[in-house]
Amino acid sequence: MNIRHLSFRLLQVYIQTVRSASISAAARALHLTQPTVSLQLKKLADEVGEALFVSRDGRMVTTPVGDELYRAACDVIGRFDDFNGFLDHARGGHSGTLSIGIVTTAKYVVPRILGGFYRQSPGVNVTLNIGNRAHILDRFARQEDDLYVFSHPPTGASVQARRILSNPLQVIAPLEHWSAGLRQLSFEQLRGERFLIREPGSATRMMLEAWLIGHGLELGATMQIESNEAIRLAVAAGLGLSVISAHTLQEGRERLAVLPVDGFPLESNWYLVCRKDRRLQQAAMQLIGFMAGHLQHCVDPALVAPDIATLAQYFSSGAVAGHERRRLE
Repeated sequence: MNIRHLSFRLLQVYIQTVRSASISAAARALHLTQPTVSLQLKKLADEVGEALFVSRDGRMVTTPVGDELYRAACDVIGRFDDFNGFLDHARGGHSGTLSIGIVTTAKYVVPRILGGFYRQSPGVNVTLNIGNRAHILDRFARQEDDLYVFSHPPTGASVQARRILSNPLQVIAPLEHWSAGLRQLSFEQLRGERFLIREPGSATRMMLEAWLIGHGLELGATMQIESNEAIRLAVAAGLGLSVISAHTLQEGRERLAVLPVDGFPLESNWYLVCRKDRRLQQAAMQLIGFMAGHLQHCVDPALVAPDIATLAQYFSSGAVAGHERRRLE
């Protein structure tokens, strides 16, 4: 392949097509015509000399060669984004772009962190993408963001994760529920109650199910609701009980009771996550450095992970190691 025939625009078109899994969707996102995108992709495939996509269930899926080209394209574009950030720093400013993918429960905390970060680095343009765990996992797989916040991070050789905050899970009930005034009760006493639970794959549901299995218990009647806000409202309306993040509970105005159930709150955590096979841009490292030094000023200090001060060093060393490993491979 003659790299002199490549251009930044060609790489941008390819990256967007991989992320959209559709030529028409990529064309809309890039404000181009569909024939223009098709022509650019054909030109790129001709230069590489290998197929970059296969069709699967109506979606465009990258081949192994296409996967490797995608990683290289992301590295190239990201490196020049870094260079732009370096120029801004050299001129005395803090700027750049940063994309963050977070699970829905983290939306109650991450904006507080970003508020403090923005006051320190107002020139950084942040995009916040919020969704359930399955959606953010898909974004992670497609490398669509620089950083991620999970309460149950993905696994694998490409994952770099560090605990940043405690996320306790509590049992809640309506204020008028028979158990609301008790000083202590067991989960066994609640087995006859209907529980409102999140969708399969939700970290909160995964934590609860793992706890139940570990204690030889199972839920009776359940109702699935794919929204923390809707769960709070439904519990307040008397539709059942639920297990929910303490952070989610604090943000609501519903009149609810936290039940003193043995074994609760369940100890859960939020993790800051990035990909080892993708170089962290300067704006991402700026945010990590801010969190290392100021996270306790943005949220309840009692919830901050004890080793938060080493956060920047951890991600910096991990990114370097990942970069060196790819170079040697």
